[in-house]
Amino acid sequence: MSVAKMLSIGRLCECNVSRAKPANDPAPSLQSRVFNLLLGLLSYKVQLASAEAVQAHVQKLALAPASHEPTGLGRGVEATLTKMGGWPVYYTAPSSGHEGCNHVMFLHGGGYINEIVPAHWRFVGQMTRKAGVVCVVPIYPLAPRATAEDVVPATAELLRMLLEDAGSAKVTVVGNSAGAGLALAACQWLRDRGHRQPSRLILISPAADASISRPEQVEIAARDPIQDIPGIIEAGRLYAGELDIGHPFVSPLNGAFRSLAPMTIFSGTRDLLFPDSVDLAERARAAGVPVELHLLRDQPHNYALMPTPEGRQARANILRAVA
Repeated sequence: MSVAKMLSIGRLCECNVSRAKPANDPAPSLQSRVFNLLLGLLSYKVQLASAEAVQAHVQKLALAPASHEPTGLGRGVEATLTKMGGWPVYYTAPSSGHEGCNHVMFLHGGGYINEIVPAHWRFVGQMTRKAGVVCVVPIYPLAPRATAEDVVPATAELLRMLLEDAGSAKVTVVGNSAGAGLALAACQWLRDRGHRQPSRLILISPAADASISRPEQVEIAARDPIQDIPGIIEAGRLYAGELDIGHPFVSPLNGAFRSLAPMTIFSGTRDLLFPDSVDLAERARAAGVPVELHLLRDQPHNYALMPTPEGRQARANILRAVA
């Protein structure tokens, strides 16, 4: 489900959908087009080709769980491990000191079945070092041993405590893919219980609707070099557990959007999830939430984390937003 492992390889290569037009409709860069070709040559889409493939992958991970230890944070970043609510939680801070720093909670992607990987940690290191923030990285338990019914409230409670501890410092929640869906669901949980919101939600290729039920997504999936519909549906089913796949914990696009934090959303038209990002932006705006939607033509899932000009520009925007 996650493409983050693939990003390490890629480093070597330095609403209504009919109404959704990418901003200024820029043509993808040559580097981006080459990267899309590379993605299509790798085997990650095969892992999502069927429910059986996802089940086999999950069984393999159960026998040999992946490490969640920070790898690739880079120089000038210190990491501390603690436990909160029984979960491992990492704090990263600039080695020069973190007095007065703003905070970021980062929620990693991976379809709720894959662990955080080095590409995520590199991004956390960039935010810590270049934006001078303290990053809080919960290592949330994965499906199927943990499901949305437990993971969403526990994540929201961690965020509530961070907001309390941060005082007047800015707190931004950044999530990619499944982590972006979890971020949105957690903020809806906080809102429903009268707790305050973070300063901003930054959602990178958010997994907002686990049903993958839009007719146009069949055609988009054929162009998506990374994802396929059967595997995403199966991963969503595992994460849902006893909840309906349409429950807002699993598909936060179905939740309410009033009184949520301002949002910045990154998506591309080669991502089969992009129609949900467009719809998410429209629903949030209709509820009075300020939204920036960065929708780029022919960019794939998680393009904002990729080693392309488009990815670098997206990350520059994120660094400015969280600093």
